[in-house]
Amino acid sequence: MAHGIDITYAPTDTLKAVADDVWIVDGPAIRFGFPKMSFPTRMTVIRLRDDALFIHSPTPLPPELKSAIEAIGTPRWIIGPNRIHYWWIPVWRDAYRAADVYLAPGIRRRARGRIDFPAHELARATGYPWDTSIATLPVRGRYMTECVFFHRPSRTLVLTDLIENFEAEKLGFWTRWLTRLGGAQDPDGRMPRDMRLTYPKAELRRALGIMIAWEPDRIILAHGRWYDRDAVNELRRAFRWLLDRS
Repeated sequence: MAHGIDITYAPTDTLKAVADDVWIVDGPAIRFGFPKMSFPTRMTVIRLRDDALFIHSPTPLPPELKSAIEAIGTPRWIIGPNRIHYWWIPVWRDAYRAADVYLAPGIRRRARGRIDFPAHELARATGYPWDTSIATLPVRGRYMTECVFFHRPSRTLVLTDLIENFEAEKLGFWTRWLTRLGGAQDPDGRMPRDMRLTYPKAELRRALGIMIAWEPDRIILAHGRWYDRDAVNELRRAFRWLLDRS
């Protein structure tokens, strides 16, 4: 809660079906940035063959959620999609020692001693055990690389911070003002303005072209309201600042 406002997407720590073999889990509020802002975060769970689970940007793992996860499959891959989405990875790794951890570039350095166990790097587009069902797209910037994922069977695109879409009614006064100034507020959520400066435009145009060519049906975001339909038009809208200057 922030001044009596529930900024989360209740119920939290709960599996919510999105499409066949795709779920989200809305997590608790976190504080990040300067100045510190409270905002919601979200995990995506995708089930592949043999009930292997792909855990994207994990949120906390209370007992009730752990039981629900194990009812649908077994976590096989735990994903840190960019350098600022890693906090609960050690919790999941401790719970599922047989799972492989994959980290975007920069996570280990930023996490310091919090991640002190072996992990694979997410730095290429192919060569992963999930390749037949999930496409991987590294988007390389000067501050961070974000790995985008596309679940082919459900046509679900999974982003982390390339688009943020905070709903004003779920924010306190200062956070509402900052997200609007940053260009990351619903109904016109986009990549935050400060982050845009860290990505070469040619790299973003390349990545956007691939995402549009995938023709996704929906886009799951880590922060704010996600898009359950009309995904290609949402991509074009969110990145019009890039396309209009091409």
